[in-house]
Amino acid sequence: MNRLLASIGWIIGSAIAAAAARGQTPMETSRLLGSVGIDQRLDEQVPLDLAFRDEAGRRVTLRDAIGDQPAVLSLLYYRCPMLCTLEMNGIVRSLRALGLDVGRGFSVVHVSIDPSETPELAARKKATVLEQYGRAGAEAGWHFLTGEEVEIRKLAHAVGFRYVYDPATKQYAHAAGIMVVTPSGKLSRYFYGVEFSARDLRLGLVEASAGRIGSPVDQLLLLCFHYDPTTGKYGFVIVGALRLLAAATVIGLAALVTHFIRRDRSRASTSTQPSLGASR
Repeated sequence: MNRLLASIGWIIGSAIAAAAARGQTPMETSRLLGSVGIDQRLDEQVPLDLAFRDEAGRRVTLRDAIGDQPAVLSLLYYRCPMLCTLEMNGIVRSLRALGLDVGRGFSVVHVSIDPSETPELAARKKATVLEQYGRAGAEAGWHFLTGEEVEIRKLAHAVGFRYVYDPATKQYAHAAGIMVVTPSGKLSRYFYGVEFSARDLRLGLVEASAGRIGSPVDQLLLLCFHYDPTTGKYGFVIVGALRLLAAATVIGLAALVTHFIRRDRSRASTSTQPSLGASR
């Protein structure tokens, strides 16, 4: 929470300082802040044919980066002095606690909103993040992309990511958050801020994969937890929990009754068998 408040304060402070440097009024500053945010586009299609450069300088499409698995998608920029670093650190912490490995069932795709950033810069950022993550094999499923202004703007518009470049500070004003995308490129879930619940992210990925990753426990949890788009979090649903409890109770009672019936039949069978003395 402290990190989130600090990031919000930094965004507002930067916007106010930039506005003051240009002699803008408070109303103009308010308009600047109003143009920054994340609008949910749930179930809408991400343009997978948009082309970028990966950290090795290779031309790749979003389809190449996402592959045939769900993906965590974030828009930020690698030279961001504060907010993007906080967000990236939050992503790494959440993924380390996830219980699923990047590159094994899901991928992570970062796209820079700054068209002046280069693959070399993306490669350095990737090396730092992979060292923090500390799990072998993640490099194949973790992508740091850069691109041209046109492609960046198209992607940002498609996912509802609103940002503004401020020439006075030479920085981007933007919000913090990540998205979960299905293997077919549909926007499935949004999570806001710079700290992300590992449970929520795991459930989002399991849902986006249509159950192809995760465990049976995850499927049971999805009966009890429902995604709330207004908060960008999974909340406990009492009706689903009661249904699950009722089903478990019925199964338990059925198993108990079956046990008693088998036990009684076994005793009855034993009692009807002639004893050794009687057979003589």
